[in-house]
Amino acid sequence: MAAARAGTGILVSRPVTFVTGNAKKLEEVKAILGQSIPFQSLKLDLPELQGEPEDISKEKARLAALQVNGPVLVEDTCLCFNALKGLPGPYIKWFLQKIGHEGLNNLLMAYEDKSAYALCAFSFTLGPDAEPLTFVGKTLGKIVPPRGPNDFGWDPIFEPNGYDQTYAEMPKEEKNKISHRSKALALVKSHFAATGYTFLTDCAS
Repeated sequence: MAAARAGTGILVSRPVTFVTGNAKKLEEVKAILGQSIPFQSLKLDLPELQGEPEDISKEKARLAALQVNGPVLVEDTCLCFNALKGLPGPYIKWFLQKIGHEGLNNLLMAYEDKSAYALCAFSFTLGPDAEPLTFVGKTLGKIVPPRGPNDFGWDPIFEPNGYDQTYAEMPKEEKNKISHRSKALALVKSHFAATGYTFLTDCAS
């Protein structure tokens, strides 16, 4: 059993499993969460789902919890173009793989509106029998020709509002202050602090 109630808090007998196979994403999550939530990472083959970001994230958490049989944290990330009514959205990974940064810019060539937003939905569940909770972070910006290191997804083409640098050009510490991921994780941390989780084991990795 991964969790049990104790007084006003919840005892968790093992670290949270953060489901990802992306080393850069794991690096960011570790930097943002620090030691606030003991977690270990695990790559799982989960189906690519369709739908709204929150629904996709919740269903991923349910499926991951079945495999892990314990507490899991999953993430679904979107890049949404306002001119395209929110697309590519949760399908950005596949768009990026097929058409690259230049192709993503070309999708907006016929539109004056280059505005966009980055959205991150984290879902957490204590196990396969618990309803997942979802935490959403959003950062407004615009789509620009790629600038900066090309080693983390679509970061080179997203310039957040109020900055003259893309995510890729920004120092990691600066990006982690304002990113969609950091905003969602701030809500995750607040939930853990307010709920009173107590972990009986330390993070393994």
